[in-house]
Amino acid sequence: MAVLKRSKMVVIGAGNVGEAIAYTLMLRRQASEIVLVDLNEDRAMGSALDIAHGTAFFRQARIRKGGYEECADAEIIIITAGIARKPGQTRLDLAKTNVSIIKSITRSIMQYAADPMIVVVSNPVDIMTYVVQKESGLPSEQVIGTGTGLDTARLRYLISEKCKVDVCDVNAFVLGEHGDSQVPIWSRATIGGSSVEGFLADKGETLDTDELAQKARDSGAEVIALKGATFYGIAMTVSRIVEAITENENAVLPVSHVLGDDFEDWKDVAISMPCVLNRHGIAKTIHIPMSIREKEAMDVSTRTLKEFLAKVLEEEEEKKEEA
Repeated sequence: MAVLKRSKMVVIGAGNVGEAIAYTLMLRRQASEIVLVDLNEDRAMGSALDIAHGTAFFRQARIRKGGYEECADAEIIIITAGIARKPGQTRLDLAKTNVSIIKSITRSIMQYAADPMIVVVSNPVDIMTYVVQKESGLPSEQVIGTGTGLDTARLRYLISEKCKVDVCDVNAFVLGEHGDSQVPIWSRATIGGSSVEGFLADKGETLDTDELAQKARDSGAEVIALKGATFYGIAMTVSRIVEAITENENAVLPVSHVLGDDFEDWKDVAISMPCVLNRHGIAKTIHIPMSIREKEAMDVSTRTLKEFLAKVLEEEEEKKEEA
């Protein structure tokens, strides 16, 4: 895939998440041009103007509203559109409504973009990542879901608080589904080369891994219950993925994409694994060693997504036949 020299980003969906992503990309100076696309053109225009008015304090990034034709020369296209998750609603419950929306968006993108790099944020992100990859026909390494990136960040934050260390010194992953069946890989979680449990044991303390995993899993729902939506955390997650791609970092991040045949029972489903990200998208998916318990939990997570996806696509097909 040929990467453009000019860093133009298109953000599809100018709601809270899309706006926060555009703002974060501007603030971190990651794009010279940011285009917001939304059916609600007034919202897209308002968001673009609000961010653009602050660019006088930073370098001159161009931020504006536009249409799908802007995807033709974009370096990265970020999809955030869809119905927002409501309090008490699981990410998987969103799928039945959002699949048709995301399919339409993908067709509009591919009408103009020949070989794009797409980052999927819309929830449930694993299902939507699968839909975008299949609908677009793009290689799976070019359709990247934010997946468990934010879940991993939440777990690392909680570990850092418990262990009283800098969060940057915590190495841990949450993998599988971005949702209820997500899997924290405790067997590989470390601080300064020591296991997290070993680090605490040296201080005479213990760690309830199940409790901490539940807190990480429920953090999104907690924020939604408190303020109605989550958008800053996911905006920083997207910014980190964009940085890894545009800077050709070969950074290892937990992202979602449709797995290939080398993952056997997990193949042809979009779940999060540690991936090496560079200017070509996903350069490598890492087969991280897991405990027996973690492997079994990943099997459950994968089956959950496969079964739900099959049900959603079946119901969508039935609606088409009825129409």
